[in-house]
Amino acid sequence: MITFYPGPSKVYPQVAGYAQEAIQSGIVSLNHRSPGFMAVVEETIRLLHEKLVIPADYHIAFASSATECWEIIAQSLTVTSSLHPYGGAFGKKWMEYAHRIKPMILPGEADVLCVVQNETSNGTQVRMDTLTQFRRDFTGLIAVDAVSSLGGLAFDWSLADVWFASVQKCLGLPAGLAVLIYSPNALEQAEIINDRQFYNSLLFIHENMEKYQTPFTPNGLGIYLLMNVLQQLPPIAEVDAVICRRAADWYRFIEQETDWRLLIENPEQRSDTVIAVRGNEDAIRAVKTAAQKNGITLGNGYGDWKSNTFRIANFPAIEDWEIEKLKSFLQTYSPPGGPV
Repeated sequence: MITFYPGPSKVYPQVAGYAQEAIQSGIVSLNHRSPGFMAVVEETIRLLHEKLVIPADYHIAFASSATECWEIIAQSLTVTSSLHPYGGAFGKKWMEYAHRIKPMILPGEADVLCVVQNETSNGTQVRMDTLTQFRRDFTGLIAVDAVSSLGGLAFDWSLADVWFASVQKCLGLPAGLAVLIYSPNALEQAEIINDRQFYNSLLFIHENMEKYQTPFTPNGLGIYLLMNVLQQLPPIAEVDAVICRRAADWYRFIEQETDWRLLIENPEQRSDTVIAVRGNEDAIRAVKTAAQKNGITLGNGYGDWKSNTFRIANFPAIEDWEIEKLKSFLQTYSPPGGPV
């Protein structure tokens, strides 16, 4: 089965071999305070800096999920409250969750700006020029949810103080691990807040990561798999070029070679990693069923767009021949009554 589901999505085929190697070598049984495990963590962090061109003074830690990162930011980095300009379901969820921890009383009191860089629910994207404006106009910390883009697109890391993502999308790995990247300014704010009442306090995590350890028994297999995948990946600039080229081709294809319609009409707002296609409810249901019979899994719609869209992941692990098979299917398939 070929999957274009936008998370969890296709894993790199080499991951099966890496997992077998981890079991046979005993990596998965290592104590997380042992020299062997700390060496894996250290190498994984080094590779993240190298392959994603993360600044040397930005720190890296691991969490269980991007949702846990929402919690860490609210507890450890937010003094009063956070501001959440959002355009989709996940941005709204982040706001609602963060405000349960640190309620928004007065908008002017917000000291953390929280932005979803790629909104998976509807295939929109906040580009680097918009983040540049946010950085210029907002005086507090900026935190970026990059779940559907980290590992697929090149970032200007200086435009935010916190970046985070789960690994089950552009990094082509199974779910259960997240990467949290934070600047010296973010660490300084954490030290001022001095949150130590929660087990996932950023200070507690940071103090352990300084020794290449984690405060909890971590997803050791996930970290080992991430290390191996990073070793095989080209530099992020090369990955970014492929993803952006594929995205442009996808949008051209949908508009010019099919009867389907794109959900996002403004090209500047379209995601490079998640393509959202709209249609009437019956047509969407029919095309997903037909695709499944042809060995292809399309992404369901999500939130307000659950019934009138399907989504196509444009992640690095997806191969060209898989893309061509889906394009061939979409060219030849016409749902009863038309797609729109």
